[in-house]
Amino acid sequence: MPGTSAHSASSGAGRSRPGRTRRVVAVIVLAAAVVTAVLALTLRHDTTGGGTAAPATVSTPGQQEPANPELLALARRDAADPLALGSPDAPVVLIEYSDFQCPFCGRFARETKPDLIRDYVDKGILRIEWRNFPVFGAESDRAARAGWAAGQQNRFWQFHDEAYAEPRRRNAGDFSEDNLIAMARKAGVGDLARFEKDMASDAAHQAVTRDSEEGYAIGVTSTPAFMVNGRPVLGAQPTDVFTDIVDEAAEQARQREDGDE
Repeated sequence: MPGTSAHSASSGAGRSRPGRTRRVVAVIVLAAAVVTAVLALTLRHDTTGGGTAAPATVSTPGQQEPANPELLALARRDAADPLALGSPDAPVVLIEYSDFQCPFCGRFARETKPDLIRDYVDKGILRIEWRNFPVFGAESDRAARAGWAAGQQNRFWQFHDEAYAEPRRRNAGDFSEDNLIAMARKAGVGDLARFEKDMASDAAHQAVTRDSEEGYAIGVTSTPAFMVNGRPVLGAQPTDVFTDIVDEAAEQARQREDGDE
């Protein structure tokens, strides 16, 4: 299985030192319980600030162990969540921890998400829940709060698609406040004055902080990172990796449901 790149959160600015070949994500902490788990996230780092996700970062289809129930419980399944796509009752939930400045998150948004929506979300099989995980500084944080603000007018996913419509420079002003307002306008956010107010609000800060703390608590150190029914997938893996894992997770959910009858 070919690896793909992911950005490191622990470096703050995405910089990595060459020669460091392995990261092990260990202790998983949840608000309701303290859970110990190993997520075996292996990165081969280069000097560009990215990493290459090794096969160990992916739950292998056909060999999946039962998902950790505490990780399964991370799915919020809130019907009123504007940062989620799909039915709250979908058998499979994909949680995505992403940064709007992460180019590999953009790759997933442009290349993989449309297929997942068409083949799984629209058919009631998959729900996608976004988590803001800004790791590249002030512009990442500002973009995360802007996405949340767009969601207050039910335009989060339109804003998401606009932000990821093309590769953008990191920390070079592409996510300035003026540019974020322009993105919101293109995304169809109707009340831009409210958008600006919401973007600067304590509620936006708290929502982004909640998502980030959740990610750090389960050992997320890079973007994009995903949980598919409680199983970790790191990096913008090829689309067929996601479809294979979603297919198997859906089948396991069906088997559990049949067993409960």
